[in-house]
Amino acid sequence: MKSYTEWQALSKSQTFHGQAYINGEFQAAQNGETFACINPATEQLLTNVASCDQADVDIAVANAKTVFKSGVWSQMHPKKRKNILLKLASLIDQHKDELALLDTLDMGKSISEMVNIDMPDVIDCFQWTAESIDKVYGEIAPTGTDTLALISHEPVGVVACITPWNYPMLMASWKLAPALAAGNSVILKPSEKSPLSVLRLAELTKEAGIPDGVFNVLPGFGHTAGKALAMHNDVNVLAFTGSTRVAALLMEYAGKSNMKRVWLEAGGKSPMLIFDDCDVKKAAASAAASIFSNQGEVCIACSRLYVQDTIKAEFMTALVEAAGKYQAGDPLDPNTKMGPMVDAVQMNTVKRFIESAQAEGGELVFGGVKDYQEGQGYFSQATIIDKANNEMEFVREEIFGPVLAVSEFTTEEEALALANDSKYGLGAALWTDNLSRAHRVSRQLESGMVWVNTWGEGDTTVPFGGVKASGNGRDKSLHALEKYTELKNVMIRIG
Repeated sequence: MKSYTEWQALSKSQTFHGQAYINGEFQAAQNGETFACINPATEQLLTNVASCDQADVDIAVANAKTVFKSGVWSQMHPKKRKNILLKLASLIDQHKDELALLDTLDMGKSISEMVNIDMPDVIDCFQWTAESIDKVYGEIAPTGTDTLALISHEPVGVVACITPWNYPMLMASWKLAPALAAGNSVILKPSEKSPLSVLRLAELTKEAGIPDGVFNVLPGFGHTAGKALAMHNDVNVLAFTGSTRVAALLMEYAGKSNMKRVWLEAGGKSPMLIFDDCDVKKAAASAAASIFSNQGEVCIACSRLYVQDTIKAEFMTALVEAAGKYQAGDPLDPNTKMGPMVDAVQMNTVKRFIESAQAEGGELVFGGVKDYQEGQGYFSQATIIDKANNEMEFVREEIFGPVLAVSEFTTEEEALALANDSKYGLGAALWTDNLSRAHRVSRQLESGMVWVNTWGEGDTTVPFGGVKASGNGRDKSLHALEKYTELKNVMIRIG
């Protein structure tokens, strides 16, 4: 890991790509418009980026469809596609510090998280998915002896991926790796709040040998470029990570256009249950990490904490102590655990929810929002609010910031009822030393993912995604390939 001084020096020499990447070339938006990319830690301009809209989408989709039909990538031998993607993974590894720095400057994520968590996971995702693609077999159905029924997996065509600002490189890799490995042409629309790292990635895809037109990047806004992709009749699949509100709009757009498949990883309001037979200090440290890591800008953040009443006082003491380790600071400092919020809008959203929580009867026991001073970054503090209940707005709605709601429960049944009382179902965690309880409770939690005596742990080999208003489909694992392939049945009469 580089030192704080080294990261500061590197940031001053960093260059940025600000143009769209279409058919293997960087180019300005057709309308000539741009938007500003701001460093949220300093409020200084990083660069201006092309603001794509319908015209750019039409060009990119037409090229992507043409190259898909040509077969140069879609019909390439799987082993050759694998080798190209492995080369891309190697190039990402060679440039990992640069890519890490781009995300830190662009959206405020701590450089230590980027170097130690995000970039290793990005590289692993491309490597593992590349290695898997020539090991996915077709099937022969058990029909009669006079027929042969073949079941195969085929690429779907043009895939549009819309990715969020909180994990720019990581969330992109979870979609790009399987979509490309399966043989599709891909158009990526990154969030307008953090487009810089994937624009650099575009250069690396060309260097790796991915044919022109197979991978495209269209920076722009959701209501322009995003909507145009969702409504386009030649886009076959739309994969999205973001808010539940936007996810619902994308399903509507798909229905109004060509009924394209829409895969959604939407919002979350994950619960964490603390039972009285757990290791209190370890559980408190995990609870703090689950809400304060990445400034709380995490879809699986356990923002609802339910503690068994018999250990509530002891646990709160340990929790406040653990929270004290999360002080907002310069994300270029490797010792910083919390950077700034991504922009002023998000910072003010966090402030509004803290104020509403107190107005509804919540008790501020740690943190709060310090007075904002222009030119000093969009920082919020780690915040804990006790005496919360499930009727409060800040308990029910996703904040996407470092705000923890704490409630208590008496029985296991009560804990489950509180945890499942949410429109969301992305992640959930529980802490207990009782093995039977761990199995019993995890089975009853209405969530796509459950962590027992931990939080946020995962692996490329396991699926990531939720239920209810948190979406559908899964990223990571072999199940991700299901989103980007069609099943075809060929029935042959041989009698």
